[in-house]
Amino acid sequence: QVQLVESGGGLVQPGGSLRLSCAAAGYGLSTNAFSTYAMSWYRQAPGKERELVAPITTAGGSTKYADSVKGRFTISRDNAKRTVYLQMNSVKPEDTAVYYCHAHRTYDGMDYWGKGTLVTVSS
Repeated sequence: QVQLVESGGGLVQPGGSLRLSCAAAGYGLSTNAFSTYAMSWYRQAPGKERELVAPITTAGGSTKYADSVKGRFTISRDNAKRTVYLQMNSVKPEDTAVYYCHAHRTYDGMDYWGKGTLVTVSS
């Protein structure tokens, strides 16, 4: 079992920045084991479906971004710390959402979710 704990959410003004973190923990989750998980950030705005924001491959060599955040958000990972980050720059009110961390274990297809962290963009 893997636990994912997001942090870093809060209230930020339009045009500001925020960095979200997702720390992974669990019995037997070594740094090598964590490196076998593909990680992603999703978000769900009020009244909308959950959407994929940015995935990152196991070694961090490949990333993708939703068109709505391309050029503003950056996903990264530190396998030694078993942590994934989402750097959010030039935020907009439409970025307001609960942001969820997702882990996909590549060798057997297991999926894990965090409980989410709320980001509110407002002046």
